[in-house]
Amino acid sequence: MKLIIQIPCFNEVKMLPEVIRDLPRMIESIDAIEFLVIDDGSTDGTAEKARELGVHHVLSLGTNRGLAQAFLHGIRYATEQGADIVVNTDGDNQYAGGDIPKLVEPILKNRADMVIGCRPIVRHPEFGAVKKFMQLAGSWALRRLSGLSVEDAASGFRAFSRQACFKFNLYTSFSHCAESLIQAGHLGLRVASAPVRVNPKTRDSRLFRSIPQYICRQGATMLMMFVLYRPGAFFFSIGSVWLAVAVGLGLRFLYLVYGGPAHVSAGRTHIPSLIFLAVCATQGFLLWALGIVGELIRFHRRVAEENLLLAREDHARK
Repeated sequence: MKLIIQIPCFNEVKMLPEVIRDLPRMIESIDAIEFLVIDDGSTDGTAEKARELGVHHVLSLGTNRGLAQAFLHGIRYATEQGADIVVNTDGDNQYAGGDIPKLVEPILKNRADMVIGCRPIVRHPEFGAVKKFMQLAGSWALRRLSGLSVEDAASGFRAFSRQACFKFNLYTSFSHCAESLIQAGHLGLRVASAPVRVNPKTRDSRLFRSIPQYICRQGATMLMMFVLYRPGAFFFSIGSVWLAVAVGLGLRFLYLVYGGPAHVSAGRTHIPSLIFLAVCATQGFLLWALGIVGELIRFHRRVAEENLLLAREDHARK
């Protein structure tokens, strides 16, 4: 059983020695543990420092592609190197490396395909009230979108089985946390949680500059995932609102023309209302049609992803 611990890095030359020092060298039931540093276009010599520290694998992406793509390239590379389990941790030493055995245990016992390390959000000494609220609200929203019961959806401290690694296809570059969780739910992966510790904060996040920016980027990611994985529900819901307005205008027209007081309808053609009714009805039916087309595209994408999974597994066996 081979475990590869991957560390996506962007200019982490200062923190990398501490991150590597904290990683476990031996875990029960694991025969080999190797470290993988994904250099996401660093300019401070992160890749060179990783080699100095004796890291087994250094994957340089050349340019800064974002955390999600660095994560995806990492798990692809890890499976090519024969990893049975892949653990993802951060390069800023946020998570306690000593808790990695907790993450891999459910996979070793075949109870999960993916394990998320849950931070003590409510008791976190460095999280303010606003950040705690946002973390809890974000986790609630992602539970609704993914259909999974996860306490800390924003945690990047995760373990994946080899089979799960083959199945992920990420479309964004911001962060893998939300997208991979939603995808896991729709793929039917078994997802478990494990309580983990966190280390003192070493620097501000490089993913976002402010809470409003984080909300916008994370919200855009979740909206994109909703459209991508549930296009029927998305477009049918919006289309139904337009059609409801059209029905309301139609009932209003019938009431004013046939059932209302005569002085209300006298001298009025109601043409503007009828035009607006037609626009709303057309918009609603077009959105419903988009929902049907989206569901057909989703079906074909699932077939393509299954074929891609088979191709990856075949390539890995070779």
